[in-house]
Amino acid sequence: MSEHFPALILLAPLFGALVIGLFGLRDHRVCLPATLSALAVSLFAAIALARQVATGGPVDYFMAGWEEPLGIGIQLRADAINSLLLIVIAVVSLLAAVFTIRPAGERDTEKTPYFYILFLLLAVGLFGITIAGDAFNVFVLIEVTALSSYGLVAIGSSKRCKVAAFHYLIMGTVGASFYLLGVGYLYLKLGSLNMQDIHRILDADGTLHDTRAIRTAFVFILVGIWTKMALFPLHGWLPNAYSYSPSGSAAILAPLVTKVSVYVMVRMMVSVFGLDRLEMNVDWGHLVVWLAVIAIVAGSMMALAQREVKKMLCCLIIAEVGYMVGGAWLGDPGRWGITGTLYHILADALMTSCLFLAAGAFAKWLGVVKLDDLSGLFRKMPLAATGFVIGGLAIIGVPPTCGFYSKFYLIRGGIESGQWFYVAALIGSSLVNAVLFFRIFEIAYFGKNPVASHAHGHGSDDHGPHDHTHDEAPVVRREPPLHALVPVLIAAALLVLLGIFNGPIVEFIRTGLIETAKVVSNG
Repeated sequence: MSEHFPALILLAPLFGALVIGLFGLRDHRVCLPATLSALAVSLFAAIALARQVATGGPVDYFMAGWEEPLGIGIQLRADAINSLLLIVIAVVSLLAAVFTIRPAGERDTEKTPYFYILFLLLAVGLFGITIAGDAFNVFVLIEVTALSSYGLVAIGSSKRCKVAAFHYLIMGTVGASFYLLGVGYLYLKLGSLNMQDIHRILDADGTLHDTRAIRTAFVFILVGIWTKMALFPLHGWLPNAYSYSPSGSAAILAPLVTKVSVYVMVRMMVSVFGLDRLEMNVDWGHLVVWLAVIAIVAGSMMALAQREVKKMLCCLIIAEVGYMVGGAWLGDPGRWGITGTLYHILADALMTSCLFLAAGAFAKWLGVVKLDDLSGLFRKMPLAATGFVIGGLAIIGVPPTCGFYSKFYLIRGGIESGQWFYVAALIGSSLVNAVLFFRIFEIAYFGKNPVASHAHGHGSDDHGPHDHTHDEAPVVRREPPLHALVPVLIAAALLVLLGIFNGPIVEFIRTGLIETAKVVSNG
């Protein structure tokens, strides 16, 4: 059975969605057990696969046994670059699924089976994008992910969800079209869709990289991926899509979709076009780093202007995307930039998961949407607030959380490559994060400014009882249910553990970068 772990990661949630479609529509009690069981199987298979990669190197798997020389094989490939991401996807999905448990009889329960079907199909798409070894199959699975994402955003009851989903659909379709055009150019020129084959063909004939078709394919693929990951200024769909979607949808969409898109970019750089070739084009690398710097600054400034918790977190995602894109294109001799990018993909997925799970708990059980509504949060939800604090400290970059180490590697790459503007933007963004989160901590612990509290408390009923400070009325402790609280605390603990064990994880990633370069060059 161990040789089938790559397929099992995909098939478990796919069959889980099928079970819900067949039986869950008639009996909603089937939905949650099927979802949790499918994701638990995927997590087990992902962990086992990562162990195989650690002991024996990259694992190739051809669906139904049809190998690539026949031209019809669907290849799945696990290596040190993506095996850890498979685990993180499974963990984040499982935490989000537990968070979505709803008591029987709660309103909108008729949507429950449709929600979980879309949830599992999204997981299938994310796993598939990560493990696929074929550029066209990546496109197919990007579309599976996208269609599921649109549904998860639109499934909310408000009109804003529908509008946000439509905007997301338009931008997502444009991004997918660019990517598909790029893959089409590669196939027309090279006659192959397998990533390793494409790299071998390009590496065998050094002149191909300079042809107009390959350059056009490269630009189209990059623009498509950048649209999917919401790199500024292609970010317009993200803030509304993630902030207006239901909390259960945002808990899986926000942490994973953009990060998996960044991974696709890195995979194309490493396994298709080749890092060595790309690093030779210094001017192109500098241009992308400057785009990343603009994205970091723009995302941080937009976050400062927000007054809603989820909107602020969404803007920080835009800045985080800038971190990772810039790091991947630094071209530093030690390749600490791309190492930091791969590590930051893992770290940011867990950081965003922790923050969105906590924000979802605040919104659902306290009605907290705006930053000013957080007054007295530490007395109302001390445990959930603690999880939010750890997530905030991680995104600031406070040790021993993983956010500190990912930024350390990215800054090291920036220094070694001489990209001082990138280093300054990353440090400046971290300071902005500190201002944002310590302001939230102040409001949550000490309450709002007395002047602001007085202004809101007289002549305005916008926020109701949440406008009173702890000096005016006693605060009742209202922790969220265990199914919502436990995922927040687990995510917070994982942020610390990922930071503490950053050394072996980073060494595993760096070994994978070296092995991948050797395999695609010599295979």
